[in-house]
Amino acid sequence: MIAAALVALLGLQQPPAIEEEIVEPRTGVHFTTRQGDLSLLGVGVRTKSIFRIKVYTIGLYVADAALAGPLAVHKGKLDAPEFYRDLVWGDFEKQINMRFLRDVTREQVQQNFRESLPQVNPARLDVFASHMIAMKAGQEYVIRWAPGGILETSFGGQPNTPIADKDFAAAVFGIWLGETPIQVDIKRDLVSRAPLLIH
Repeated sequence: MIAAALVALLGLQQPPAIEEEIVEPRTGVHFTTRQGDLSLLGVGVRTKSIFRIKVYTIGLYVADAALAGPLAVHKGKLDAPEFYRDLVWGDFEKQINMRFLRDVTREQVQQNFRESLPQVNPARLDVFASHMIAMKAGQEYVIRWAPGGILETSFGGQPNTPIADKDFAAAVFGIWLGETPIQVDIKRDLVSRAPLLIH
């Protein structure tokens, strides 16, 4: 009995298991909670048309140093515009992972990004669009902000030439997190784990 009680007591003292994956509930797509020194802040689903056709799932990763540093000032005020502004414009590593749920053509992807970025430098947008490729269901786009406001992209596993333009990088992240996001529920969902990570 003493041994059993000791085992039970030791079990209570063990830290809780850390989640290694998050499942987006509407699609069943899995996202790891960490990628290197970045933590998953939230996941969402992009839908199109009145029929709510699911196009891609999306995950937002943010550098742990930013969560404990410049973003920590927003603790308890994570729904404020200032939090989203600092999340978009902060010069720290962050990353968008888009997992496609259906096949899309290169032209469809380019058109959607062009429609979402009407006010940016046209030359920068042309370079960005030139990197895009047709995607099959299950493939992934990765869009990463590297320090210095450098936008790095990998489409279907193929890395591209970085774009060094902080304004353009912020506009791209603003598609989902800006004042007028592409989809309101995505903006909310992409920071759903913020209260857990910014404390």
